[in-house]
Amino acid sequence: MIPRHINKFFIASLLAPFLIGWQGISVVHAGAQMYQPLSASVRSALRHSVSDQGTIKSAFTLQVQEAQWVQGMSQRFGIEKRIPDANMREDFLKMVHYEATRAGLDPRLVLGLIKVESGFKKYAVSRAGARGFMQVMPFWVGLIGTPTDNLFHPNINVRYGCTILRHYLDMEKGDLYRALGRYNGSLGKPEYPNLVNAAWQKN
Repeated sequence: MIPRHINKFFIASLLAPFLIGWQGISVVHAGAQMYQPLSASVRSALRHSVSDQGTIKSAFTLQVQEAQWVQGMSQRFGIEKRIPDANMREDFLKMVHYEATRAGLDPRLVLGLIKVESGFKKYAVSRAGARGFMQVMPFWVGLIGTPTDNLFHPNINVRYGCTILRHYLDMEKGDLYRALGRYNGSLGKPEYPNLVNAAWQKN
């Protein structure tokens, strides 16, 4: 019997490396963003952010830097196992880098969040109904998007996820711990922010 004072999330974090290596199983800690009414100005700003269809541009000054970053992140986060096709993996990482940078987020933080939320599974669905790489709740589509937005589309999913995390960071005046708690629907609980931070800092 496990003593009550030993948290189940702590145990899961210890077992994660072994589970991930066994038959490709990944530990996913997806939660659910909570619906909250938004002011007209905030809603308008978020709607504009997710609807901007500008061309994805590289934030790197040299192509070799981009290639090194893509290769490094692919290996460090173990993305090769989840996205074995090299071209798809490269496009995914470039897109994450662009969307994270565009939202003023560290791309490695976003990759850490994706690893914890979905284990880099494109069609992941949580018990609460959160979808895709960044486990975005469907109510956001009606709140700040359009009915045609498909949350299983990688670019749309990551665009929503980065926009939502940026919104929560602004709401919490830069407090990443609380912003991550809001993102996961576990505000005030340390497990999820600690898992994301660990995935971010480790890689």
